[in-house]
Amino acid sequence: MSSKTLRSALLLFIIFSPALASHPLCADQPRPLVVDIKLNTMIHQVSAEYVERGIRYANQQNADAILLELNTPGGLVTATQELVQAIYASHAPVITYVTPSGASAASGGFFVLLAGDLAVMAPGTNTGASHPVDLLGAESNKTMNEKIESDLASYIRSIAQKRGRNVALADDAVRKSASFTDKEALEDKLIDAVAGSPREIFAQYDGKAVQRFNGTSTTLHLADANVETYPMTHIESLLVWVADPNIAFLLGAIGLICLYVEFTHPGMVAPGVVGSISLVLALYAFNFLPINYAGVLLIITALALFALEAKLTSHGVLAAGGIVAMVLGAMILIKSPWPEARIHLSTALSVTLPLAGITIILLRFAIAAKRRKAVTGEAGMIGLKGVAHTDLDPEGSVIVHGELWRARASGRIPQGTRVRVREIEGLTLVVESAQETR
Repeated sequence: MSSKTLRSALLLFIIFSPALASHPLCADQPRPLVVDIKLNTMIHQVSAEYVERGIRYANQQNADAILLELNTPGGLVTATQELVQAIYASHAPVITYVTPSGASAASGGFFVLLAGDLAVMAPGTNTGASHPVDLLGAESNKTMNEKIESDLASYIRSIAQKRGRNVALADDAVRKSASFTDKEALEDKLIDAVAGSPREIFAQYDGKAVQRFNGTSTTLHLADANVETYPMTHIESLLVWVADPNIAFLLGAIGLICLYVEFTHPGMVAPGVVGSISLVLALYAFNFLPINYAGVLLIITALALFALEAKLTSHGVLAAGGIVAMVLGAMILIKSPWPEARIHLSTALSVTLPLAGITIILLRFAIAAKRRKAVTGEAGMIGLKGVAHTDLDPEGSVIVHGELWRARASGRIPQGTRVRVREIEGLTLVVESAQETR
């Protein structure tokens, strides 16, 4: 090749090299984006809103996929349904992933797991156990329990059928409370894969198509993906903790006790502040939870029985009745077919027993203080005995507590007669004969 040809080729390269560098085939391709959302608490309105907001954020960022990490005991039915609907409506494919090892997706978490475009479990995890449980097991509730069970079973079957998963075993998880390890779930086609890490999922499904809820197919390109964690704010973390029914019940009990101490001992300030904050947080949590008003009535009845125990002599019968009423009221306070979303027996007992003891003791002190005769001031002289210093007919003077007082009686009282103070009118004592009131 001549030197002239080389110079021409070099000149062409210099001219067209910027255009070649900007060509899509030559430019650096952006890394795929995966938004990671962690659901590691009970499913209720607060945690559901966090996950829904994370899904909306991922769609706004045009994420290639959403990784929804699950480690939950389940929760409220309505919140679970909202999560499932948010997964269905997501433009980006949602990978539901039970992690880390030892974690579980029980009750409502099982519904969320199966709703994902890809359902994956880490080794050593489990899922299922979604059978609704009636607390009291009353025969009168048999029809209602069967209705709830039937509704949840049909709902999980619709999810499994739409996602191409094992419908029969999904139904067993609800009707028979069946649980599955990661290996069992994979072998029985309840999930799509078992993977030890998100990177393992991305590598395994890179270039593979997944079926979306609307029937379309999306090919995943997740190799070397950039994983962006969508975190909760500190306030959200606090509210998620407070919205747990067990925590809410505990805060409510603390609030009531502290406010009672503040009302009976004005000026202490600290109990009033703590009680107000605790009660407001409890009411905030209960605002998000489905309340059973029979439970509320039982708790109010229990408080009334504690008050009567402090006032009357029942030899503990009223206190025992109050304890039973409060424990039962606490355990049925939250309307949920899944026991994980209700107040636990251990929580109910650990709150009720101290609350009963403290309430009864404080009320007894308050009642005793109210009945105790005043020993200072004018009120402290009521009932004191003295001696008529002069004849009272009806007025005169008496000596009471070593002091000379003007006095008035309803009838004649001779000098030297023992008298008792009945009331005080200004600086005059109204007295009666002590002999007459024996």
